[in-house]
Formats: sequence, structure tokens, C-alpha cells
Amino acid sequence: MKRTRYQNYDKIENRNTFADMLRWSKERRGKTKDLIKQIPQAEQKEIKKICNNKSDISVTWIGHSSFLIQMAGQNILTDPVWAKRMGVQKRLTEPGIDINELPKIDAVVISHGHYDHLDFGTIRKLKGSPTFYVPAGLRTAFTRRGYQKVIEADWWDVFTYDKLIFTFVPAQHWTKRSLMDTNTSHWGGWIIGCKSNSDKSIYFVGDTGYFRGFQDVAARFAIDIVLMPIGAYEPEWFMSASHINPEDAIKAFLELNGKLFIPMHYGAYRLADDTGPEALDRFLAEWKRLKLDETKLKVLKIGETFWVNQG
Repeated sequence: MKRTRYQNYDKIENRNTFADMLRWSKERRGKTKDLIKQIPQAEQKEIKKICNNKSDISVTWIGHSSFLIQMAGQNILTDPVWAKRMGVQKRLTEPGIDINELPKIDAVVISHGHYDHLDFGTIRKLKGSPTFYVPAGLRTAFTRRGYQKVIEADWWDVFTYDKLIFTFVPAQHWTKRSLMDTNTSHWGGWIIGCKSNSDKSIYFVGDTGYFRGFQDVAARFAIDIVLMPIGAYEPEWFMSASHINPEDAIKAFLELNGKLFIPMHYGAYRLADDTGPEALDRFLAEWKRLKLDETKLKVLKIGETFWVNQG
């Protein structure tokens, strides 16, 4: 049976060839990078407060694209990956919270199927019996491992969970978990909100290149907090279709009319040539160059918690 192959807006594709991989490999050997300096861990971690929290909205950066979000009394994880390795490379920074110290998880949202965003070794260790919200094409990867509370999503699909609303929105990316399954599952971001209009909305962007879809999201949603990737962009001739660079991440945030930018997707794994500190420095330089409001930016340390109602 022919499998569905998903596409980006305007049929933008990752067209990199084996020759491009060889070119990138050669370029990488000629670069000198400081891998000693890394993104710092939070000095104090509010694990007890998090585990006892039943009412406040909080965002805790675990690292990479993994966040613990608390909203409407529910515990939500985004792209949970506690893996110590990614391919042949060791993780550069430890997860911000030990997985055994997490509270029971109610819901998990997955942006796409790449291994640095979907790690079943991590999922097996989660407390609770979460509902998994996954892109179309990924459900069977869960059900064959015994998970039954799995909901698939196409772009713009909306789901309710208790008092929460989850909306799957477009991104510009691709997927692959084996030799034959390229783009047979979808990719995207998640907007998490409450049924009450007085509560905050959080946009977990997932993995993406810059694309016109940000304008479509802005037209449909009023967004408070944007969890936006800023890393894994170098070399840009190779990465730009799939990974947004720091300057374009800010451009997208401005198009979204978001109220707060929290950067992610840097510092945990060396998926590209840029390092975590390089990505953050380049991002902060652009924020300063544009003279943007500092109160609209929250750079979290790994394991740091942002309490939304207090922030």
C-alpha cells in the first residue's frame, strides 16, 4: 500500500544530496569550535514547587526542545528527550530535571519523528499515563509499543483535554526514522491554551525553517509565549530549509506578535556546526541591534522555571 508523503508549504523540500553531506563534512573538518563552554544549568531548581503546583502556569526548560509546561492543573511535556547520546555523539548538557523527579505527566505533544524530538527510551520512563498528541503518521509507532492513548493530528486540527486546547499548526521541516520512511509522518508545532480566554497561550514551535506559515498562525491566534528554536542552523546553505537561524527566529517572533520569546533547540546536542553559546550570542546580538524590548525576552538556563503569572 502506498504511504502518504507529507509536504511543506509551497512544496519546499530538504534537497540535500550525498555530495552535499560530503561537502559539509569537509567544511566541518576545517572549523575550530569551542566545545568546552556550554549553556549553564539553573543554580536553583524548583522541583518541589513544580511537583506541588496545581494552579499556576509554569514553563521549565529541560533542554533542547523538551519543556515541562504546567497549565490548568495539568503537566505537559514537549518532545521529551532525556537521551544521553544522539547518534554517535554524547549529549553536551545534562537534562535540567532528572526524569525520575518529574511529576506525573498528563499529556505529551510531539512535533515530529526525528530522534532528537521523539525518544521512546525516555517515554517509557515517564510517570503517569499520558495522552500523546502526535503528527499524522506517527500513531502506529506508539501503538506497536503498547501505547493506546494516542491522538494523531493534521495541520490546524484542534483537540481538548480537560480545560486545555491543543492545536497542531504548520512548520517547515521533514521527518525520517528509518531508511524507507522519509516524510511518511507529518511535522508541526503546538499551540497550548485554555478554554478560558483569560488564560495564557503557549506556542511550541517545534523544528522549522523560516516560512510564511508564521503569518498564518498569527492571523488565527493571539499568542503570549513563543518557544522558538534558534540553533542547529550552520552551515546555512545546508540547514536553512529545515532549521531557522537566530535572526529569522526573531523575525518570525515579530510576525507572530508574541508577548514573550523563550529560545530553545540549542546547547544539548551538536546537530550542526554552531554551538549552543554561539547560537545564543548571535541571537542576543540581533535582539540588541533591533533595540527590542528586553521584557519580551526570557532566556532560560537549563532546568530553570518561568512562572508565567509572576513573570
